[in-house]
Amino acid sequence: MITRRQELSADCGRCAALCCVGPAFSKSAEFAIDKPAGQPCPHLLADFRCSIHDRLRPSGFAGCAAFDCLGAGQQVVQVTFGGRDWRTEPEIRPSMFEAFAVMRRLYQLLWHLNEALALRPAGQLARAVDEAYSATERLADCRPDELVALDVEAHHRQVNEVLLRVSEHVRERAGRRGPDLRGADLASRDLRTTALAGASLRGALLIGADLRGTDLSWADLTGADLRGADLAGADLGESLFLGQQQLDSARGDSRTTLPRRLSRPKHWAQGR
Repeated sequence: MITRRQELSADCGRCAALCCVGPAFSKSAEFAIDKPAGQPCPHLLADFRCSIHDRLRPSGFAGCAAFDCLGAGQQVVQVTFGGRDWRTEPEIRPSMFEAFAVMRRLYQLLWHLNEALALRPAGQLARAVDEAYSATERLADCRPDELVALDVEAHHRQVNEVLLRVSEHVRERAGRRGPDLRGADLASRDLRTTALAGASLRGALLIGADLRGTDLSWADLTGADLRGADLAGADLGESLFLGQQQLDSARGDSRTTLPRRLSRPKHWAQGR
């Protein structure tokens, strides 16, 4: 029987603060400052730790608080670059940050494939998921130059086709096929009376949406943007492809039903 193959999680102590340097930040509700790509955050210390890590949200860095590389950072530093870092060897900065951007995409795919395996698809579909996982693992072990040259978009499309088939299979098996709202712009919408159980919300914009008390059982939330969405009292216990990072960017309360593998964000208890 196929089960989840591994738990993917960040180990910041084995990274070199790649997420604090490589990506660009735009001043917004998620980030208090503008930061160009490749420039260290002003709160980054010499030992790669964050000087405001214990107060990110009140300092205006909710985006950092919700961020999770799923282990891509330590893979790049410890495996791809063999323990080297951009600070002691500045000449590797461009390739290390480019490799990190690609690795993040690969690890996001590995996470979704882990979830697909845990849903126990049958027969040929199970083999397709397993093969996609193995192929993505092989790409994650590439050399820096190979990673930078990788057509990650093409690989993403191939894996996404498999994940889409798993979603459809699982929802049909559960007898729950709701509306197809893939990529829908539902930002700031009041969705409390919308039937969303079993819906496909893949890539949907749900920023600031009112989902209080909503039944999201068997809804596919792959890549759904839940920043600021109100999940108070919502039922997400059987939601598909829901990640911790999505919950950390949303709002909820003690009545929100979550999958057992996910944790209730601490900030949910505030402001209620």
